[in-house]
Amino acid sequence: MAWNEPGGGNNKGPKDPWGGGDQGPPDLDEALKKLQEKLGGIFGGKAGSGGAGGGSGAAFSGSVLGVLALVAVVVWGLMGFYQIDEQERAVVLRFGKYLETVQPGLQWNPPLIDEVIKINTTKVRAASFREIMLTQDENIVEVNLSVQYVINDPDKFVLKVRDPERSLQHASQSALRHVVGDTGMDLVLTEGRARIATDVQSRLQSYLDLYETGILVSKVNVDDSKPPGQVQAAFDDVIKAREDEERVKNEAQAYANGIVPEARGAAQRQIEEASAYKEQVIANAQGEAYRFSKLLEEYNKAPEVTRERLYLDAVQGVYSNTSKVMVDVEGGNNMMYLPLDKLAEQSQRRAISTPSLDSNALREITNAVTEQLRRDAAAQGSTTRRGGR
Repeated sequence: MAWNEPGGGNNKGPKDPWGGGDQGPPDLDEALKKLQEKLGGIFGGKAGSGGAGGGSGAAFSGSVLGVLALVAVVVWGLMGFYQIDEQERAVVLRFGKYLETVQPGLQWNPPLIDEVIKINTTKVRAASFREIMLTQDENIVEVNLSVQYVINDPDKFVLKVRDPERSLQHASQSALRHVVGDTGMDLVLTEGRARIATDVQSRLQSYLDLYETGILVSKVNVDDSKPPGQVQAAFDDVIKAREDEERVKNEAQAYANGIVPEARGAAQRQIEEASAYKEQVIANAQGEAYRFSKLLEEYNKAPEVTRERLYLDAVQGVYSNTSKVMVDVEGGNNMMYLPLDKLAEQSQRRAISTPSLDSNALREITNAVTEQLRRDAAAQGSTTRRGGR
């Protein structure tokens, strides 16, 4: 037996360095052997105390592989945990086949077996397109279109269509071409953009639902539409002319809105004035009739007195409204009047045609007129006396 073989019969002398005597510290091989025995007990193995060196190495290798396998299983299990946010949904594929759709929260799926595809279902995505197409009246226009959309069905978005964004682009171009082809150039370039965007959104959504893309279109905008560069200047002139026409119409409407209420107010004012005048005339007529009836009653009671009173009232009314001045001429029995109103009118005419007179000249003219009136009155009085004789 070799000197280093353990348990060699009854020979337990000091020649065997591994005999377990008190000759020094244990060797490294013995420490590894003890570790192997402990690991074998853990994993169900059992190492013999008298095995060969090759058996000890195989057992140790199996133990290490077991530890590594356990570690690998633990790591593999931990890799299967993942978090789904509130705005996300996850599509799970097992060996490439659809398994389930996972809701938000902490989830676990076997890694390397299941494939988890996370899809944000609340994020608003945008895509822009620029197309040159033909209108209904056979004119070429350039249209810039933008589409805003969200993913409302993750299953269809992942499984039904290979490239959903590309399908969205093709469907948008098709819908836009169809709508613009049914619309005239003037509407495409001016006030028809909103209607075009609405029609494109409706048609585009129908296409996407037919393709089962899982996309929901939230907004379609026609950002810009313009004619080709060769006719851009002429079209700008047309647009300016239409804007001028619209401005003139607005000004005319504003003027009408201002003048019509004013005319209506004036008409209403005239109607009110006419109504007031009517009531006034009727009231005056009724008052005159009532006054006449009362006057008639008094006249029937005292005709002479009433007649004299009426005469005096009439004379008073006449003389109170005239500018003539009565002059009592000496030497005559008649009263003459001085027509100051006629003299005032003559003085005004003379003042316009001739230079103004001073106070002395005006006094001389007044005295001359007064003297002439006295002479005329005296002559008239003498003539009257002769006639009386």
